[in-house]
Amino acid sequence: MADDEYWNPLVPELTVTDLEASLRFYRGAGFSVRFRREAPSFAYLELGRAQIMLEEQHAGGWCIEPLNRPLGRGINFQIEVGDAQKTRDALASIGFAPFRELKESWYRVSETIEEGQREFLLQDPDGYLMRFSQPLGRRCRSRFLGDRSGSA
Repeated sequence: MADDEYWNPLVPELTVTDLEASLRFYRGAGFSVRFRREAPSFAYLELGRAQIMLEEQHAGGWCIEPLNRPLGRGINFQIEVGDAQKTRDALASIGFAPFRELKESWYRVSETIEEGQREFLLQDPDGYLMRFSQPLGRRCRSRFLGDRSGSA
């Protein structure tokens, strides 16, 4: 590996029940395998600057409680993609149906600014909730705030 390769300072490592099934999903979403190990089965994946590690469940793993499906309850991972529709269609073509369909969402980031994205959510083979999002840019919220001068 070259010294200038990007390494994200925070990379989630997900315990999976079947690494091959998980790789089918993540490759379908556009991820590539940066490297892979056996015993235990492990893969380090990346898509742009998004990175994730997958390790197949084993007796010496780091799980502190028994794993019950769906895994990852209470969290969703947002992954930026260049074309949300293309990613959604690619995953649908290999049998993964969205948990929430593709839609445009705008989120307030300040009193006057919103950031938008096209996004959809779906669960990977173990139930981890993935939110694939395509940035749409920023817009001013002033039309929602109304005219503060007192006139309608």
